[in-house]
Amino acid sequence: MALLGKLAVLVGGGPAPGINSVISSATIKAIDSGFEVIGIQDGFKWLVRRDTTHFRQLGIDDVSRIHLRGGSILGTARENPTKSEEAMRAVIETLESLGVTHMVTIGGDDTALSSSSVAAASHGKIRTVHVPKTIDNDLPLPAHIPTFGFQTARHVGVGLVQSLMEDARSTRRWYIVVAMGRQAGHLALGIGKASGATFTLIREEFEEPTIRFSQLCDIVEGAIIKRRAMGRHFGVAVLAEGLIDKLDPDELAELQDVERDDHGHIRFAEVDLARKVKVEVQGRLKQRGISVTITNKNIGYELRCADPIPYDADYCRDLGNAAIRFLLDGGSGAMVSVQGGKLVPLSFVDIRDPKTGKTRVRNVDPQSANYKVARDFMIRLDATDFMDAAWIAKLARSGNLPVEEFRRRFGYLSHNAG
Repeated sequence: MALLGKLAVLVGGGPAPGINSVISSATIKAIDSGFEVIGIQDGFKWLVRRDTTHFRQLGIDDVSRIHLRGGSILGTARENPTKSEEAMRAVIETLESLGVTHMVTIGGDDTALSSSSVAAASHGKIRTVHVPKTIDNDLPLPAHIPTFGFQTARHVGVGLVQSLMEDARSTRRWYIVVAMGRQAGHLALGIGKASGATFTLIREEFEEPTIRFSQLCDIVEGAIIKRRAMGRHFGVAVLAEGLIDKLDPDELAELQDVERDDHGHIRFAEVDLARKVKVEVQGRLKQRGISVTITNKNIGYELRCADPIPYDADYCRDLGNAAIRFLLDGGSGAMVSVQGGKLVPLSFVDIRDPKTGKTRVRNVDPQSANYKVARDFMIRLDATDFMDAAWIAKLARSGNLPVEEFRRRFGYLSHNAG
């Protein structure tokens, strides 16, 4: 078989379950098609530094059994060569010195941009294809098609929250859990809905540009009071990480322990939302003589390198194979997806927001049946809680508040109820 060229495979951004399955599938398909395959270690990190020592030859025996393993056998890094012309030039020249003619990148938005830039900057000498990954499930694919890694992350997250639910019941405490998903609430909602968490809160249910931190705490406190009125002194609240970006920056600045960068801007990534909600709500209840144990928990890093469940192992084999078929068909500079069992290349131009230059975000639709079913099973204050005088009185007693004060404090939440 004639050699078609040398294919490089690299991984950028944060880990996601299924990366090794993509590497395995792409490598096997490429070798069977006539390519020599090398794996580049740590994304673009060493390429930018013109270091040609951090790569490995990949053969079928090296990858044939890695498809069920978590993590990345090639490592990963967040190096972005598009930030300077010199960095991109270094990447192109280093790849050319290695004899690379084709490249498969696996990663998020920055890696996708780097992939398309390599194709453009090399003037077609290096043909690229990108396989998108994110446990956030927020790429602009059709609603029924998940991003790879999401199903595994949800599966593992559900197991964690199930354990917390049982611990909460056994010890009579509450857990405030924050799940990854900075721009979209798919992971938080998926975990909360499938695990039967007490309620889930995501940024998409708020139409206003910003929300008050006190409103988040009112929702949590209201749910605790409602559960107390029902005779249940425990629960688990799942909050989406993306709520941080919804908070009013001025109010957030007043919270303790908020870190700032050199320009005085708040580092949202450093805000421990779960702990801050816990401290605020626990403090409010304590002032009224109500003792509630609340424990804060962030989940996300536990999910990213989990072994892929069969769904993702299978799905990622399709994606890796599709990436090589795209290159064999003469394609370059696009992202691959598999829709209805068929390869569907996605142009970077078509999936980018023209205003920001970033990939468009697929958010949770609060009007969808998926969200509405999840909302129906949540236990939190809603409009029906303010319709019966006897029930309102019971809720007020459970919160150690006069009825009118209870109405004033929490009545507005019923306007946002789904």
